[in-house]
Amino acid sequence: MFNNLKYCTKCIMPETVEGQEFDSKGLCKTCQSQAQKQSIDWTARREALGKIFADAKASAGNNYDCIVPISGGKDSTWQMHILVKEFGMKPLAVTFSHNWFSKTGWYNLMNGLEKLNLDHIMFTPSRQLVNRCARRSVETIGDACWHCHAGVAAFVLKMAVAYKIPLIIWGESTAEHGRATYDKPDKFDRDYFLRVSAKFTNEQFACEYLSLRDLFPFEVPSVEECEAIGLNGIHLGDYLYWDTEKQVEFVKKEYGWHGAQVEGAYKDYKSVECSMAGIHDFLCYLKRGYGRASIQASGDIRDGLISREEGFVLAEKFEQIEPESLKYFLKTAGMTKEEMLEKISSLQSEKLFNTAIPIADEWRDIPEAGKPFMQRLIDGEV
Repeated sequence: MFNNLKYCTKCIMPETVEGQEFDSKGLCKTCQSQAQKQSIDWTARREALGKIFADAKASAGNNYDCIVPISGGKDSTWQMHILVKEFGMKPLAVTFSHNWFSKTGWYNLMNGLEKLNLDHIMFTPSRQLVNRCARRSVETIGDACWHCHAGVAAFVLKMAVAYKIPLIIWGESTAEHGRATYDKPDKFDRDYFLRVSAKFTNEQFACEYLSLRDLFPFEVPSVEECEAIGLNGIHLGDYLYWDTEKQVEFVKKEYGWHGAQVEGAYKDYKSVECSMAGIHDFLCYLKRGYGRASIQASGDIRDGLISREEGFVLAEKFEQIEPESLKYFLKTAGMTKEEMLEKISSLQSEKLFNTAIPIADEWRDIPEAGKPFMQRLIDGEV
């Protein structure tokens, strides 16, 4: 806990969350959303979702009913189940590969596609392009993942335009993590990912070692192309009650979905498909003073599973550990640790200026994790 930061009065999310707003009771956006969630008529919303799907089927003809972006993660596996098994949709599954797939994530992706019998398209940028983008990403937005933020948007929209499939089905509502609230949802459009995560267009992201030609995979279709197909993206979580814990339990039991250790987290299900997830969350901790453990602990606090005090202890225990995968990341991105920290400090939240961010003194794995993460990464075990 940072003494100079204001925290939600219920959970442990700080004021440095992007777009954070506390209400008169000191509740963060996510806690406000969870309160709203309990009074929503979810039966009516499910019926509205059914109408959207019925209209999509009626207009699809011989085409796919919708596009479902998938990574092999818990949410996309759940999305595929809902679409195919509960609503009888015929989706085209689309994957933008970050080229950091873990062994567990690849298994989950292939397993889900096979068990749900889906047609699938995937695009993978080259390793060298990903490495250069990762370096530039640290310099510009302070995390390693611009290529993923921008790539998901670009490739999914390109496939929607190419196949003339207007309806795109995303997963959880942005109200689940403070981007919006259930009474003020964040509507998906062509510029959604630019607005919420990528932040930089191709033109802004280009530099001496990344040309616009290099960045072509991240170029989104034009406004006119999107309007021509009647682009419409929705989040299932705005129509169906979202319960992450129950959904994870379900996909594990029903589809044999596998969890795995993720650096900086104490639950086994967030971003298991990505070997660099711990880097993303560690850089968020350096930049904003919180990481994945804070998000997970806050969810457990809202669900009454742990106390707020226990949440702060968990966050401190997991988030201060410098991830083992950072060595690999710095090598591939062509950066030193000092260069990375300098870039992050220049993008740090103003609330944390001149604040000492605690970091573990030595490379070490999360307690009780067994073989060090870096060795397991090299051995292809994650």
